[in-house]
Amino acid sequence: MQKEIKQSWHFDQSPEEVWEYLTKPELIELWLMKTDFQPISGHRFLFTFTPKAESKYDGLVQCEVLEVKPFSKLSYSWNGSSGSGNSTFNSKVVWILVPKEQGTELRLQHDGFTLLEDVINHANGWNNCLKRFEEIINTAKK
Repeated sequence: MQKEIKQSWHFDQSPEEVWEYLTKPELIELWLMKTDFQPISGHRFLFTFTPKAESKYDGLVQCEVLEVKPFSKLSYSWNGSSGSGNSTFNSKVVWILVPKEQGTELRLQHDGFTLLEDVINHANGWNNCLKRFEEIINTAKK
């Protein structure tokens, strides 16, 4: 069973511009979720969302910043729970920014899943979020 998600996206913007959308709470909220994130190793933060009626998740993702290398790498734990409060997954998100001649390649790796359902749900979620990310960052560029 696949226990990780790997996605890669290309943006015309510089790594510094892409980094802002990964690290500023007001920009993260535009494409991902409401958060109190700070790009400081050891900082504990939350992502919050309103779960759909049929969702097994409770709308809260507890995280901790693990690594910050400005404009190149960011990682944090990603721990979600069900509505009953039982942890359903403890995973890790890693963002890598690779400078390219015409912009930035943004790589996402999300691993540590034990249930295939969580891998599928998160892969679909990340795909949707990164599409919003792309729309927002390209709109801001104009």
